[in-house]
Amino acid sequence: MSGWFADIVWADIAQACLDTLAMLGGSLVLTILFGLPLGIALFLTSPGQVWANRLGNGALALAVNLLRSVPFIILLIVMIPATVLLVGTSLGVAGAIPPLVVGAAPFFARLVETALRGVDRNTVEAVQAMGATTRDLVWRALLPEAMPGIVAAATVTAVALVSFTAMAGVVGAGGLGDLAIRFGYQRFQTDVMVVTVALLLLLVQGIQMLGDRLVRRLVRG
Repeated sequence: MSGWFADIVWADIAQACLDTLAMLGGSLVLTILFGLPLGIALFLTSPGQVWANRLGNGALALAVNLLRSVPFIILLIVMIPATVLLVGTSLGVAGAIPPLVVGAAPFFARLVETALRGVDRNTVEAVQAMGATTRDLVWRALLPEAMPGIVAAATVTAVALVSFTAMAGVVGAGGLGDLAIRFGYQRFQTDVMVVTVALLLLLVQGIQMLGDRLVRRLVRG
């Protein structure tokens, strides 16, 4: 067995794991920071809501749909000039985060909008009847009631980001995807490919289990 893993440099595997976790953590936080307000805006400007605005909602929906329709591998390449402008490089962990956020935030926003639509209309109307402001409506009614759905959305988004980080290896972003491409694929080192894929599967499984546990706790609470 040790001979079969002869091509593997475990220090490189460990560094790739750290790079993948750094890309995932940084991009997930920023995705939530940008995607959550965007999802709330999509919901509030939709017909029948407090900020109902057909033109504004249509513009937001169009922007979200356009960004979601671009394949991530294309987005990585198209965003290289903007990424260099923002972080000074298009390589490594820092260079991967801007396209990861741009690719994932619209996806997360749509999931947030769907979660908010699941909030009981009677709850919303009761809060509005008490004279609550839009801010109170969002923070005291919509977000608390939709929190299990939002956590589930964040879990799905995190899993999608893991696959995005693997694709980011094509442009030298580092991480397990980069290792799988440069060594597992280009140098035909099957053992490296197997180990990196196994680690990515474990990471996805861990994220899904953690997200499911948090959702169950919120639902019971």
